[in-house]
Amino acid sequence: MYNIKTYNAIAQAGLAEFTDDYRINQDAAAPDAYMIRSVDLHDQEFPASLKVIARCGAGFNNIPLDRALEDGIAVFNTPGGNANAVKELVLAIMIDAKRNLINAANWSASAAPGADITLRTEKQKTQFSGTELLGKKLAILGLGHVGSLVANAAIDLGMDVTGYDPYLSVDSAWHLSPAVKRAATIKETVAGADFITVHVPKNEETTGLIGAKEMAMFKPGAVLLNYSRLGIVDNAAVLAALENGQVAHYSTDFSDEQILGNDQVTITPHIGGSTKEATANCARIAAREIMDYLATGNTANSVNLPNVKAPFAGPHRFTIIHRNVPNMLGQITTVMADNQLNIENLVNRSRDKYAYTIVDISDLDAADIKKVTAELEAIDAVSRVRYIKH
Repeated sequence: MYNIKTYNAIAQAGLAEFTDDYRINQDAAAPDAYMIRSVDLHDQEFPASLKVIARCGAGFNNIPLDRALEDGIAVFNTPGGNANAVKELVLAIMIDAKRNLINAANWSASAAPGADITLRTEKQKTQFSGTELLGKKLAILGLGHVGSLVANAAIDLGMDVTGYDPYLSVDSAWHLSPAVKRAATIKETVAGADFITVHVPKNEETTGLIGAKEMAMFKPGAVLLNYSRLGIVDNAAVLAALENGQVAHYSTDFSDEQILGNDQVTITPHIGGSTKEATANCARIAAREIMDYLATGNTANSVNLPNVKAPFAGPHRFTIIHRNVPNMLGQITTVMADNQLNIENLVNRSRDKYAYTIVDISDLDAADIKKVTAELEAIDAVSRVRYIKH
């Protein structure tokens, strides 16, 4: 029996995924898993029982990943769960940027009534005349779950699409329309683009990815969109680019004091993934990740451990989260050998400063389980040892 603690409003569709082996929000129970959305965990102390955190969404900057590793906690996100919702919002914002939809609707709503309303509308509607997306060039920085969907939809709308992604996965490449041009640099991607949209995760490499240097590469009068994360676009540089005409309009899902009250800026209140469908999709994925990790130790979609998916090669499995230091495999296999255990399969993967090892054993009794677990936990670099019965 596993205990799941939820934060924020988790969609019932996701909670319904859990089988009878999982209890949800039992107050007296020590949690094995957290299922969260936007709650900030940086200042929270994790209970010793906690083994896994699943974030219902793509972003995970509200989770202290390094501290989770030190405590032996695997962290997951739900890539692709809200991708279609973000794609649709990006397309809507692009259309609004060129068709003045919000301004036009606001004008109509505030127009003075009168018998001549139709005549006044026909006369004054020309101030909202716009341009079409057909034939316009779109530059996409990041061709993952969201970026590839935006690219394909833009192709269907008749746009000329160029994308840049030095880390493009095989899966994303398979789903990408062959009509999307691939560029080798940001400069090549944005050259001559009418729209530039950013779809990359936030990390040290991508923080400030689009600044004054990059905006100077834009076609004058370009429209810039950031529906990834706050900080990927340098907002101070955006204001300067708006002032000198290098950027005609900036649309983002992330509010920031320095861009408030600017007619050339559209700020949506972080609603990219806020659809009923996306919320349910992310919750379902998170629930499945939790169950899979607790039941098998597999780490597909982990954001702080290497992705490992290993079928059971024996009825007994040990999973070990440990620092990525020399001779760890030697120490782990020595424990198994000293206890006269036959290793049926061993998988080891590393990710930066930490690594993850799965060891499958054929024969093991209850006394051996306790003894082996204690000996593995005694290895200095080990954060967490779990035993799983297949």
